[in-house]
Amino acid sequence: MHHPTYLYYKNLFEGKDFPLAFVDLDLLDNNIHAIQKRVGNKSIRIASKSIRSTYILKHILQQHSIFKGIMAFTGKEALALSEEGFDDILMGYPIVNTQEIEGFCKASKEGKKMVLMVDNIKHFEMIEKEAEKLNVIQPVCIDVDMSSDYPGIHFGVYRSPINTVQRFKNLVDKAQRFPHVRIIGIMGYEAQIAGVGDASPFNGIKNSVIKFLKKISILELQRRRTGCVQYLIDKGLKPSIVNGGGTGSMDSTKKEDFITEITVGSGFYSPALFDYYEDFKFYPAAGYAIQIVRSPQKGMFTALGGGYVASGSISLDKQPKPYLPEGIQLTENEGTGEVQTPFYYKGTPELKIGDCVIFRHSKAGELCERFDKLHIISRNKIIDIVPSYRGKGWTFL
Repeated sequence: MHHPTYLYYKNLFEGKDFPLAFVDLDLLDNNIHAIQKRVGNKSIRIASKSIRSTYILKHILQQHSIFKGIMAFTGKEALALSEEGFDDILMGYPIVNTQEIEGFCKASKEGKKMVLMVDNIKHFEMIEKEAEKLNVIQPVCIDVDMSSDYPGIHFGVYRSPINTVQRFKNLVDKAQRFPHVRIIGIMGYEAQIAGVGDASPFNGIKNSVIKFLKKISILELQRRRTGCVQYLIDKGLKPSIVNGGGTGSMDSTKKEDFITEITVGSGFYSPALFDYYEDFKFYPAAGYAIQIVRSPQKGMFTALGGGYVASGSISLDKQPKPYLPEGIQLTENEGTGEVQTPFYYKGTPELKIGDCVIFRHSKAGELCERFDKLHIISRNKIIDIVPSYRGKGWTFL
């Protein structure tokens, strides 16, 4: 396994236009192999929001039969992917746009596997209306909330209102009156396990609290998911999809017998936020290069652009992370900026105006919202330059 140096990337990017984004295919393939080994006997569904490149999606799907299907983040994205030949697409979120629901129903009628996500009887009503018009039975998956509530703490994210087995049962029973909608599975994303690092330098003592909460939350969500699946089986609705997990929860999610597939996205690129997990480490396969344009004082440089801050709660770990060369330290007052990124440098080799420096985005897919092209690197060469979603003119959110 190669461990790329600053000079490796600097030489590759010599004479290129900056800023630029890249994917190191050798590191990506290492991550793909590591994910394949970690997931046990479960299938992997790729979270497209973390990839946002049809080239990379196809590359992952071609690596092993364990990689099956895509979890899409908007209806328009799912339909666009379907038109490009992708199949077995599961929505990660409910959609309420009538035209998009109609598009799913049309695709289902054509024999494609396109599954809508639901968590409310209103979703069923909207889907039934469009499916009835086309005389098709539209498959759906119920999103079950996997958060945990403790005194003074909501441990997880706010997603589905179906946060107990009883609420799940009530929704399933009410949904039986819709003949053109078929429940084929459940999805439960344990974000507090999969997406929260427990070894972050920004959390201090909170890391110990997070580890404890994760441990007890895993037991709770396993009981909830099992209860929901068992109810579908008891009702004669044996689910073909029981989806769970994420990059950070594969080890616990794969232990559940009912789970058929685990959704993974961020682990392929392994962005900066995924440096902060105690139990696993992947390789930084994606990043971006910005160019030094001035030097305000000795030991300090300023690069053009670079302020690609990630979404979510406002915190220092959402800033891009200096990667190569080692020895870059951002200024406290400016951080990574809209048009310039100043930084102190105490490393080797020497830097000068015109050189590039390498950063990593905090989250995975949002890098492709900033760049229209990805430079694909393998074995000391740029082997291709491919469009991101943005480069294809796709801007879904």
